[in-house]
Amino acid sequence: MTPSMSSQYQAALDAGKFEIQRCKACQQAIFYPRELCPHCGSDQLAWEQPSGKGTVYSTTVIRRKPDAGGDYNVALIDLAEGPRMMSRVEGVAPAEVKIGMAVQAEVVQQGGKGLVVFKAA
Repeated sequence: MTPSMSSQYQAALDAGKFEIQRCKACQQAIFYPRELCPHCGSDQLAWEQPSGKGTVYSTTVIRRKPDAGGDYNVALIDLAEGPRMMSRVEGVAPAEVKIGMAVQAEVVQQGGKGLVVFKAA
């Protein structure tokens, strides 16, 4: 990903907006941001705000000592638009996140930067 794509994506997150790309040539939704469509090779990519709806494809619990912040979840989420992304599911115990669980994206601020996380839907 070029610095310009990276900075555009992060700037939208910092402003509280989650955006993905869509190819104008083949209409495929794309995530992680790119210069060229991985499906057809077109450079006709546009930014759009996805529905934020998703489904947990895979999940794991990262174990940490309580004084280091405790356990947390890492999950692969299939977005309703098609792409899959890595994030975490918040608001439920890490071990309670299950494959097939419906989730909804939310942009949160962490360390002064926007970040996409998911909540159980």
